[in-house]
Amino acid sequence: MPTALITGASAGLGAEFARQLARRGADLILVARSTDALDELSAELRSAHGVAVETISADLTVEADLDRVAARLTDPRDPIDLLINNAGFGLSLTFADNDIADEVRHLRLLVEAPMRLSHAAVNGMRGRGGRIVNVASVAAFIPRATYAACKIWLVSFSRWANAEYARDGVTVTAVCPGFTHTTFHERMGLPPGEEGVPSWMWLDAPFVVRQGLRDAALGRSVSVPSWRYKTLVALTRVIPARVLARAGSRGR
Repeated sequence: MPTALITGASAGLGAEFARQLARRGADLILVARSTDALDELSAELRSAHGVAVETISADLTVEADLDRVAARLTDPRDPIDLLINNAGFGLSLTFADNDIADEVRHLRLLVEAPMRLSHAAVNGMRGRGGRIVNVASVAAFIPRATYAACKIWLVSFSRWANAEYARDGVTVTAVCPGFTHTTFHERMGLPPGEEGVPSWMWLDAPFVVRQGLRDAALGRSVSVPSWRYKTLVALTRVIPARVLARAGSRGR
């Protein structure tokens, strides 16, 4: 059976990736900071689907923890077939008012961690094949403070790496959802319904994950779930930057 390693697996899109992959029979390695949440999810998946589930409690902004996860990706005795770089968090869009230490931690988790884990995964997959999924965002195509800047790095990297490592049988896909119903906004202190985003713009996590896994299986470098967001991304190529920046200031 294939084995998938998922970061940020304790909740939100990470937990949904775990559930859908477990239903397909994949063994799992779940990575997150919350040991209790990981233990609860792993017990659920073992019971429901009979798959093997390993957990790694790690804060990927901490060097030693990131090294442990990278080492697991390159273990030749138990190779990984699919890496899902999902861990992340959001900050206020008011960059100058944010604590710079929070901004640095944000950058490390959204850029440095997936870069280093992708490096480890590619080296473990070359010659036998594998897939890497980087959870980015439609925000990558809209000026939206440092969150968008981090996500466009993931999109650009995925486009290049998908072409570069195709000859090694390794595909790299950036999944770019729009606003999605998860606990992401609640963790930022925003109760449901208070994000300032119209209801029609929201997607459901199971749909986003199904579309992302489908596009990764097809070898696509970028996956934008739903036609409404595909249309939005297409429009960003012709809408003036100042208008996009104004639109990007809505919600969090």
